[in-house]
Amino acid sequence: MGSTGRADRFYADQVLDRLNARMREFAAEQEMFFLATADRHGECDNTFRAGPVGFLHVLDDRTLAYPEYRGNGVHASLGNIEENPHVGLLMVDFLRHRIGLHVNGRARIVADEEMRRTRHGLGTDPVPGRRSLVWVEVTVEEAYIHCAKHIPHLQKVPAGGAGRPWGTDDAKRKGGDFFGAAADAPRRGPFLPPPRADAATWRAEAARLLARAERHGGDADTRSPAFSGWFSRTSAV
Repeated sequence: MGSTGRADRFYADQVLDRLNARMREFAAEQEMFFLATADRHGECDNTFRAGPVGFLHVLDDRTLAYPEYRGNGVHASLGNIEENPHVGLLMVDFLRHRIGLHVNGRARIVADEEMRRTRHGLGTDPVPGRRSLVWVEVTVEEAYIHCAKHIPHLQKVPAGGAGRPWGTDDAKRKGGDFFGAAADAPRRGPFLPPPRADAATWRAEAARLLARAERHGGDADTRSPAFSGWFSRTSAV
């Protein structure tokens, strides 16, 4: 594409192997970021993480950590990290600077008790939906700018009423069937839960993962069976 020279200059001038002082300050100011993960086969997932300012903790110039709150119960990102520790974080400031920061690195899952024992001053959030289940600790390998060229300038609207429904199990308050997926679901083929999908086995698997996180930070367990998809691809529509 004829961009080799520009790319080489970008890597030479802008890509660091750690967070400099300005990057650390920027990361500590964020209320949200986008998280990219992939499983052992390279199947990708991209998701969104948010919390109060400072929920993304800058532990030092090579380490970030964030709490995993309760969600939809799928834990796709944690599952991917168990199989493949490579992650990509994208922080975007839409409000003030209109600039972004990429951080690529290696992640490990850390039990809440271990994180609080080794990293003092993390605090405990009183909001039920923001109580950490486990932590993800990211060792920085690359950090670089995402330019302002196409980042929109947004304004923050004060929360009205009760504010964000942290921790709610009310389907409507969480967004309900906003995209109308329920009506289209029968066309995709039948949902096929994996063999471990019964409640007792799910609980046992969750306990195993948490115990492994406590022991050694969540190294990949290559003995687990390969994931082959949630839905049948052979059923007639």
